[in-house]
Amino acid sequence: MTKTAVVTGASSGIGEATARRLAAEGYQVVAAARRRERLDKLAAEVPGITPVTLDVTDQPSVDALAASLERCDVLVNNAGGALGLEPVAQGRLDDWQRMYDINVLGALRVTQALLPALIDSGDGVLVMVTSVAGIVSYEGGGGYCAAKHAQTSMTETLRLELVGQPLRIIEIVPGMVRTEEFALTRFRGDGDAAAKVYEGVPGPLVADDIADAIAWTVTRPSHVNVDRLVIRPRAQAAQHKVHRV
Repeated sequence: MTKTAVVTGASSGIGEATARRLAAEGYQVVAAARRRERLDKLAAEVPGITPVTLDVTDQPSVDALAASLERCDVLVNNAGGALGLEPVAQGRLDDWQRMYDINVLGALRVTQALLPALIDSGDGVLVMVTSVAGIVSYEGGGGYCAAKHAQTSMTETLRLELVGQPLRIIEIVPGMVRTEEFALTRFRGDGDAAAKVYEGVPGPLVADDIADAIAWTVTRPSHVNVDRLVIRPRAQAAQHKVHRV
């Protein structure tokens, strides 16, 4: 019996890489995101991937995803993102609202919708892709750190509340990952500013590194739960301590 894995935010970056990797591991992957044309291209390239249009901030969209599934064995809550680097005192309320709605409430909506199917599978896995911003705060990251702290807290609470159920709850915590869009979105399309984030950093992580970690945790024996896996490049000791050459 082929297991089904749902990956949100699968149109680019970590989500796309995870969809590709889980398909290679033999899962039937439901790749879900807003940009359907990118999902269709992904599905055309990779056997075993089914594209589904999804907006995690829209409850009817999430409900439609849940209704379309015959089963769900793995859920990777990956949809998220950061907006802006203003200090808290100058933070834009609409940015904070958007980050909270995507990173926290988006993960909540999808989790609530698919949790019954995960439990009914008899051996479900719920993966939350958070961030080191959810562990340690930093200047200029107020809104994103607040959202990721909330997502981390939700993950810990779920694990406590669902202990005893046939379900593993895993938190993947990436550090500096160079993807095509994350920094660009944060800097509101300023490519030069986004590039400087990684300037001189030898070997920042890439999306495939995180996908590899997700696949490893998901494919452990069912009695093994990787509560939290923090993944940074060797050059990054902490948010504020990055080796550059």
